[in-house]
Amino acid sequence: MTSSARSSWGSKLGFIFAAAGSAIGLGAIWKFPYVTAMNGGGAFLVLFLFFSFTLGLAQMVVEFTLGRHARRGPVGMFRALAGGAWPLVGMMGILAGFVLYSFYSVVGGWTLGYVALAVKGDVLVRDAAQLGRLFDGYAKDPLWPVLSHGVFVLATLGIVVAGIEKGIERAGKLLMPALFGIMLILIARSLTLPHAIEGVRAFFMPDFSKVSPSMVVDALGLAFFSLSLGTGGMIAYGSYVKEKTPVFNAAIWVVGLSTVVALLSGLMIFPALFAFGLNPAAGPGLTFMTMPIVFASLPFGQFFAIAFFALLAVAALTSSVSMLELIATLFLDEFGFQRRPVILGLSAAVFVCGIPASLSFGPWHDITVFGKTLFEAMDYSVSNLMMPLGGIAVALFAGWRVWPAIESGSGLAGARLMALKWSCRVVAPVGITVILLKNL
Repeated sequence: MTSSARSSWGSKLGFIFAAAGSAIGLGAIWKFPYVTAMNGGGAFLVLFLFFSFTLGLAQMVVEFTLGRHARRGPVGMFRALAGGAWPLVGMMGILAGFVLYSFYSVVGGWTLGYVALAVKGDVLVRDAAQLGRLFDGYAKDPLWPVLSHGVFVLATLGIVVAGIEKGIERAGKLLMPALFGIMLILIARSLTLPHAIEGVRAFFMPDFSKVSPSMVVDALGLAFFSLSLGTGGMIAYGSYVKEKTPVFNAAIWVVGLSTVVALLSGLMIFPALFAFGLNPAAGPGLTFMTMPIVFASLPFGQFFAIAFFALLAVAALTSSVSMLELIATLFLDEFGFQRRPVILGLSAAVFVCGIPASLSFGPWHDITVFGKTLFEAMDYSVSNLMMPLGGIAVALFAGWRVWPAIESGSGLAGARLMALKWSCRVVAPVGITVILLKNL
């Protein structure tokens, strides 16, 4: 596919919804609330918002600008603008996207499985131990999680195979309003619960005496990685942006929508947890092993349980679409293959590679890599190594190697442009390096 024949987003709104969907994902719904709770609530929230609209926004502007300038995905972008060894950075991003999608689709499959369990009423249990056994039994089953993983991959395939405008953009315009609609229904119910105001206070009221260096690094890390930065996904989405689209304004909208969803997730979960005396710092199990207790205690609890897990499934799908598109750009741009066989082949490969991640909760639990299960090893390699390294490389590349392209394509001038320049050259690389070292 030549750059002149390359597809484009049909509208600015469609692009913003698709990019925001990529950034939001499951993390904004389940990870953000418990990480915020574990780091002191309001003070962490202030830091998260600050980093999202400074370093996170700057990095997103850079990735959009690089993609639009080259009209290629990450590998083609590095090849077109610099050559040499730089395309290897793009290849690392593609590999990160592939590994990420392989285990992410397993979790996406869980959300679909729990929608089915909610429809049957099996999750409406008030005993935490029983819910834990339910989750363990489901995750360790050698068949059903693999099948739900396959269904999730098929759902993603069905969207991406249709192309940019008819597939990804159209899905974004449907899924994003659906996500907000379900969240607002759940928030309205959560805020009417007894003691809900205590949860709102815990979420929003900052206690800056709790701020620590570790909290600052955690806030920076969550802000950066919750925006889908570091793999090249936003470079791929930026490559379909029309020349007249102001990337800075689009990036503000994407960051804004992503942070709004994170805030809404806190409003949805914190009041409910405080109303029932549950621990908001319960960790990743909050989604599958804590929230059902809330629904079991509510009138029309089954309806709210179905809505909640449907919300998670929609959020997971909006991110998986961008992961598959990122991987596909390698074969579409560099080899000129047709979209349909590429998407079908990649989806089959992702399904196969995701099976070990799924089975690592059950029959393959004892198979480890450096003391980690296969799922944990895949997660660690992407989140703790490839994404930070990719973020550092993109920032340095933009700030030092191709700054004139950023300067002319970002649409910024004056103090904003200077801030972006030094964010790329110094601040972002140093900040991401700190995150990388902390997480090793």
